Amino acid sequence: MSFRGDKFMSLTGGPSLAMTSDQLTVEARKLLDAGIHGICFSAYDEGQAPGDQLSEAQIRRKLEILKPHVGWVRTFSCTEGNEIIARVAHELGIKTLVGAWLGDDLVKNEDEIAGLIALCAEGVVDVAAVGNEVLYREDLESNQLLDYINRVKAQVQGVPVGYVDAYYEFTDYPAIADACDIILANCYPYWEGCSLEYSLMYMKQMYQEAKNAGRGQKRVIITETGWPSSGQSIGGAHASFENSLKYFINSSQWSNESGIEMFYFSSFDESWKVEKEGDVGAAWGLWDKNEKLKF
Repeated sequence: MSFRGDKFMSLTGGPSLAMTSDQLTVEARKLLDAGIHGICFSAYDEGQAPGDQLSEAQIRRKLEILKPHVGWVRTFSCTEGNEIIARVAHELGIKTLVGAWLGDDLVKNEDEIAGLIALCAEGVVDVAAVGNEVLYREDLESNQLLDYINRVKAQVQGVPVGYVDAYYEFTDYPAIADACDIILANCYPYWEGCSLEYSLMYMKQMYQEAKNAGRGQKRVIITETGWPSSGQSIGGAHASFENSLKYFINSSQWSNESGIEMFYFSSFDESWKVEKEGDVGAAWGLWDKNEKLKF
């Protein structure tokens, strides 16, 4: 999540806007069956939340569902069983963007960093992410984050190392952008109150800002984008099933045609997110909480 109240925007575009409900379902399924670049993946079952131990069985079950549809999965942690995801994904032929979850618990941060370095050494990490939205949440100072990034870069060979945050944070913290091998940008027109009709053009602007932060010389990956299928509205952004299909179609077609690496958020609905995000938190998945595809 990267809600920013001062960044409401309206531009235009999107091929799905004139489609009927039936056409949206057919087109979205066609794109998914053809295979999308990547998807954000958490393996929690209903009733679980971060802090609970994940089993290999539940991870494997969910990855088997995703396998026909994705080339990559993105993970968020290297502890509490999350480290198993990268191993199973590679076994199944899925590439991985593996994240170490950083926060204000410095002891746990060390476990996460050690876990990420170990997975890189195992050869099951294709891109390493040191932290997710740490600056956005104000959990760490930028100099602390920079130290973590540099420590991982010093110990990892052959794996691009970056940091995930809202696209504009790389503009605000150029030293972080400069330290990263790769810019890993979260781009959410929904969280910035952009109406669906203008969301694709806004996404393009977000991506360009991330490229500019990398001085046009660094690989840029959109590490999160999506649209909730139900829940509250934010500004001109309305959560609905049809809007979620339209956004999935527009963003997927754009990324495919433009050769842009994009991880869609997310794989499965997660009820535990309601506590922090409200009702919309449980509605980001392409699959529902019972692992049934929504379209």
